[in-house]
Amino acid sequence: MRLLLKITLTLIIVVVAFVGFAVWKPMAASRMLWPTLERVMLRKPFVGITTAGVVQAGLFRIESTGASTLAVVNAARAFLDTLNEEQREKVSFPVDDQEWRRWANVHLSYRRGVGFLELDEEQAAAAYGLLAASLSARGLETSTNIMRLEGHLADLMNDFDQYGEKRYWLTIMGAPSLTEPWGWQIDGHHLVINFFVLGDQVVMTPTFMGSEPPRATTGRYSGTVILEEELAAGLEFINALDEGQRSVAIIDSDKVMNNNRGELFQDNAVVPYEGMRLSTLTPEQRKIAQRLIRLYIDNARREHANVKMIEILRHWDETRFAWVGGTEPDSVFYYRIHSPVVMIEYDHQVPVALDGPDLPSRNHVHTVVRTPNGNDYGKDLLRQHLLAHPH
Repeated sequence: MRLLLKITLTLIIVVVAFVGFAVWKPMAASRMLWPTLERVMLRKPFVGITTAGVVQAGLFRIESTGASTLAVVNAARAFLDTLNEEQREKVSFPVDDQEWRRWANVHLSYRRGVGFLELDEEQAAAAYGLLAASLSARGLETSTNIMRLEGHLADLMNDFDQYGEKRYWLTIMGAPSLTEPWGWQIDGHHLVINFFVLGDQVVMTPTFMGSEPPRATTGRYSGTVILEEELAAGLEFINALDEGQRSVAIIDSDKVMNNNRGELFQDNAVVPYEGMRLSTLTPEQRKIAQRLIRLYIDNARREHANVKMIEILRHWDETRFAWVGGTEPDSVFYYRIHSPVVMIEYDHQVPVALDGPDLPSRNHVHTVVRTPNGNDYGKDLLRQHLLAHPH
């Protein structure tokens, strides 16, 4: 009995001590615990997001798209050329490495790769050059504005250890090539982009974009704002539906929690189809829905976004739209566009860093774009490539 009591007291002391350390030095505590959390969360092999736990096969194929990736390859090589030997070692991973899946949209995550905090002016310019070569002008603007808003959050919290516009990390998977598979990833709080390349094919998912807050009204980044179009376009679409369509699309009128299903460590999430089939839309409603989808897909360069939209339209009749929350101009809400080849989510979330009621608000927004059925990170394309060209 005494031994049991001593063990119990010792465990309590250790737990209290670690909690105290975590409060005092949260990032240091994260570096200690996060690798263990990753191992637990990623212990199961990658499957992909499915509707019932089984991948729908035959959706993706290796083919020429005619959308050149030369600019991305050259930009990645130029970035690598600016790095010293130690940095190149830190930034480089095999194309099939688990590093793809370690991304996390929370600020306490332990990041790998090369961080903007350690890049000099030339190296940082080359890193932004890689983003600019890969993304559309709008996608680049949103990405850089998210980074600025993270700096704004650091100012609001007076905490530059956990937050800041340079707390983002880049990794390169494989060697930049016009023929062999490779890719890059940017990982940080509220901004994660996975960019897989095989020949002239691109898979830009998972992509996570968000912020708390999504608008800066004071300080050095005053006027910076993100995701306003995605908010307005979602409301436009739900309010373009007739009463019967809305009764199917709105799966819950009460928004009381976070609803996103595709965030960190959710590579194998089972997300059943919910809501209204887009096959029931009128021609005018269909135009509004496609404009909404393009806001997300057009974060990639137009030529690659067009290829993705063709893929999405091929499965239009299988695509569902689901809504949670109100539909008034000032409502908080969640929506999901979901098909065999894309899952798009927009979610107003509860506060984490800033003060406020423990309810979703417009002051904290998350968006996620996924490729279901096994092709996030281009994994199905990579699987097919390796079957045809064993390495």
